[in-house]
Amino acid sequence: MKTLSNENITIQVSRHGAELTSIVAGGNEYLWQADPRFWARHSPVLFPFVGRVWNNTYRHRGKEYTMGQHGFARDMDFQLSYEEDNAVVYSLESNEQTLEKYPFRFVLEIGYRLKGKCIEVLWNVQNTGDEVLPFQIGAHPAFYYRDFDPMSDDRGYLDFGKDHRRLEYICPVEKGCVSPQLHTLELPDGKMEVTTRTFACDTYIFENSQLKRIALLDKQQRPYLALSFQSPLVAVWSPSAACPDVPFICLEPWYGRCDQVGYTGRLDKREWMQLLAPGKSFNASYTIELLDI
Repeated sequence: MKTLSNENITIQVSRHGAELTSIVAGGNEYLWQADPRFWARHSPVLFPFVGRVWNNTYRHRGKEYTMGQHGFARDMDFQLSYEEDNAVVYSLESNEQTLEKYPFRFVLEIGYRLKGKCIEVLWNVQNTGDEVLPFQIGAHPAFYYRDFDPMSDDRGYLDFGKDHRRLEYICPVEKGCVSPQLHTLELPDGKMEVTTRTFACDTYIFENSQLKRIALLDKQQRPYLALSFQSPLVAVWSPSAACPDVPFICLEPWYGRCDQVGYTGRLDKREWMQLLAPGKSFNASYTIELLDI
């Protein structure tokens, strides 16, 4: 476990999954502490798949492979590859274990950097093989609701920005896979109230770069945290449909998503795949900003 601090924030990062495990500022813990009663993770990185493949099976060059939800990187130990006072980078390289379930050579680097009141999360994917690397990558950080009260239905608000008064989303409908049916959120002021009933749909998946920033607000609509990102998809999830007293919400920038229900095509033809040429690199990042310190 590595600890990074500046004058505002202290974070911890585990080499297991290169996962961010704590964000403390002003005496408050912002990041969900992985209580297994609800969800035993903090902020896993999703790679080389985001979400589920249909029936946990995908196809490449005429062969079928089994892959669980969100890939395997979150469950593997990374190597520390870089460290300084305000930054750390971990790396994972393809090996015999990964090649059995995902027949592509790669290096995945995950980094964290503190800058003022912000945490920059950095991703680098390198194709070290001799064929195109089809992959997806995504974030899954879980944040505490501010002033959480399990006896109340109220949780706070999501602020998508005052210019976003209408958003379209899809959601999982069967075996963790989605229907193409579009649903609409009408947001007169760009804000969405969050209650114990908000996640009856399980997950809101916003495609096509509709959003670049989401802020969390408390019950009095005071902002306390925001995510900024450039990803073409972002998801919002909380398991409150099954556990109404769950005290966290996930904001998830994604470069990819699960299959549509019934998809049986080739891996490289899946929707929202990133296709990386041999010898090339993919770089992306997102930022967590603490707004109340």
